[in-house]
Amino acid sequence: MTIDELTSLGESQSSVILSKSCTLLPREGNPEPRYCDLPHGSINSMGLPNLGYQKYGEFAPLLKKYNKPYFVSVSGLSLADNIKIISDLSDIQEIAAFELNLSCPNVIGKPQVGYDFNQTRQVLGEVMRITKKPLGVKLPPYFDFAHFEEMAKILNNHKISFVSCINSLGNGLFIDADSEKAVIKPKGGFGGLGGEYVKPTALANVRKFYELLRKDIAIIGVGGIATGRDAFEFLLCGASAAQVGTAYQQQGTAVFARLEKEFAAFLEKKGCHSLDEVKGKLKTINN
Repeated sequence: MTIDELTSLGESQSSVILSKSCTLLPREGNPEPRYCDLPHGSINSMGLPNLGYQKYGEFAPLLKKYNKPYFVSVSGLSLADNIKIISDLSDIQEIAAFELNLSCPNVIGKPQVGYDFNQTRQVLGEVMRITKKPLGVKLPPYFDFAHFEEMAKILNNHKISFVSCINSLGNGLFIDADSEKAVIKPKGGFGGLGGEYVKPTALANVRKFYELLRKDIAIIGVGGIATGRDAFEFLLCGASAAQVGTAYQQQGTAVFARLEKEFAAFLEKKGCHSLDEVKGKLKTINN
């Protein structure tokens, strides 16, 4: 969210610098406590705290020295906001791409756009007309094949560069039985689940969209990546890259070097010399 946090990503072994999802105006987000580590992941209801989109534009030249792509995540609270943000930031040379967040489950009173296919169609139609940068979308988790197919049909009709699958699993509830309370404050304790809890759902979403989307649309796997083996599983399902949330929150920027080392070691153990040997090559049980 802050320039210090973005700088730490630049100094780390991450491949890309990705901003916090930004809105038109600065937001404090939901009341605290709004994040909690859990035995197998995390729960959060952050509510899009950020410094406002103009700051993430101002940060772009400061991050150039790290020679990494700088992606700005955009999560306007309306279509007009998204158009304004993307239009204003499109001329900043140091911004490599936009990730349009259609899937934040934690803004009180705001439904996830990614579950409204007509609204998604409208948003992408308007946004793709004005962006001058590669643009991808961050999707919510889907659970029904009909929904995968409907969203894929929409995405295949636009010059989308990538999809990020998945955002957190919305509206989970974790309880501390000793205190008899929910562990986070917003929304009566309801929040988005991350980490190991969501990995099977994330793998399924990556796999299904890999099967349905045009092959020029890259897939970024997100959800429960804590080891190099996890990253390998996402590659098998068809991901071209991995985004790390809960493990980064828990371990800091050192997580990137560890994951890269473990991933390379796992590929070597498998006798793989390139990602293309593995990407999308998930085997199924045929008898």
